[in-house]
Amino acid sequence: MVISKQKREIPGTVLFDGEQARKGYALNKMCFSFNSAENRAEFVRDEDAYCAKYGLTPEQRAAIASRNVLQLLAAGGNVYYLAKFAGIFGLDMQDVGAQQTGMSKDAFKAKLIDAGR
Repeated sequence: MVISKQKREIPGTVLFDGEQARKGYALNKMCFSFNSAENRAEFVRDEDAYCAKYGLTPEQRAAIASRNVLQLLAAGGNVYYLAKFAGIFGLDMQDVGAQQTGMSKDAFKAKLIDAGR
């Protein structure tokens, strides 16, 4: 029996599948480490050294440096782990959602409220 693996595509969306999970393992592991205040402080002290400690790829390091959520997702980041990274800079999931949609945070919040009506 031959099983055909067809990749599902949603325009403008990076699907977090097995391939993305493997690609982003180091990035997500690093972001998970931010559960610890000590690790967050170490990252802030020397961001590049902290990224190197986890073996991030040049693509992942560039995305971290630019704080670009879409690049982080493309580099294998999982939004739930990326939230821990965003939290270091005082950002919440609405900030992340706004960046993903190209909207201001206020416009994104208004869209969420309207969708809930």
